[in-house]
Amino acid sequence: MRILLLIFMLAACNAQPKFKNLVDTPLTTGGAGFWRASWAFFFENDPRTKPDKELPVKAFSFSQTHEDYAAIWLGHASVLIKMNKLWIMTDPMLKERLSHWTGVWPKRFHPLPFSESEMPQIEAVLISHDHQDHLDEYTIRDIHKKVNHFIVPREVGQYLIGWGVDPKKIHELDWWESIVINEVSYTCTPARHGSGRMPFDWDHTLWSGWSIKDQKKNIFFAGDTGFFPQFKDIGSRLGPFDLTLFPIGAYDVYWSAIHLNPEEAIEAHKLVGGKKMLPIHWATFDLSRHAWDEPGLRFQKAATGIKYSLPIPGEIVLLD
Repeated sequence: MRILLLIFMLAACNAQPKFKNLVDTPLTTGGAGFWRASWAFFFENDPRTKPDKELPVKAFSFSQTHEDYAAIWLGHASVLIKMNKLWIMTDPMLKERLSHWTGVWPKRFHPLPFSESEMPQIEAVLISHDHQDHLDEYTIRDIHKKVNHFIVPREVGQYLIGWGVDPKKIHELDWWESIVINEVSYTCTPARHGSGRMPFDWDHTLWSGWSIKDQKKNIFFAGDTGFFPQFKDIGSRLGPFDLTLFPIGAYDVYWSAIHLNPEEAIEAHKLVGGKKMLPIHWATFDLSRHAWDEPGLRFQKAATGIKYSLPIPGEIVLLD
C-alpha cells in the first residue's frame, strides 16, 4: 500500500494543477524534501499504526433514531446527519477497503454500524474531494439509487456520472457558492488540501468543506484540510455552528500543510465559531505514521474549554 502512495506522491510533484489553494501549500513540510518525507513514511512508522484487534462499534438503527437533529460517525470522514426528517451523509466510505486495488489498500479497523441494505432514502450526499478515502467508487455504485442529491465540488461530478449516477442528481459548486434544497442550505467552503485519484491528475478537481444549515441548526463539515486563515472567514460568513466535523488524524510533520493535527483542529473549531465538535478522520484506516489511537488521545488532552463528543462508530451525537 505504501508503495502505491509513494507513486502518487511522486506523480503529484510533476502534475500540472487546475485548482490551487488560497495560501501557499507545499506537498512536504517540516524542512523536508520529497525523498526525506518518503523515507519517513516507509521506514519511520510507529509500530502501532493498526490496532491489534477489530475495534468496537455500536449497532445503529435508522428506524429507532427519533431525534430531530443528530450526527452518527460511521468511521473516517463518513458521518450521517439527521436534520429534521432528512438524512444527509458526508464522504460515504462504506466498504472494507478503499477503491482500486482492493486487496492492497488499507482495511477498515472496524465494521460499519449498520448494513447498507437497511439504509433509507438519503436526501443528500456531500463530497469534500476526490481522494480514494473520501470518494469511494464501490460505495457510490451501491447507494446512488437511494440518494436524492449529490452535492460536490467543481469537476467531481464526472466520476459520479461514470459510475451510473443520474446527472440530474448532481450539483457542482465552487467555493462560497450555495444551493438550497428542501429548505436546507448547502454552502461550499474553501479548504487547504488537494485532489487526485490517479497519478498525474493531481488538483484537476476542486476540494472543499461544507456548511449545512436549516431554520434551526447549522453544521460545518471541514472535509480534509490543513490549517489556514480562512477558517475565520468561514466563521464570519456562515457561522456560528451548532456542530463541527473536523479531521484530527492522518497528520504528520512532513505533510502538515494539508492535514490538521488535533490541536490545530481545536483551534479551527474555535475560529469557525463551533459550539460542539465531533472529531473525524481517525481510527478507521492506516494512512499515516502515528499510532492508530494517538489522534484521540491528543485531542482529549488538548480539548479543554470546548464542548465535544468523541464517540465510537454508531453512537448518536445530539446537536443541542
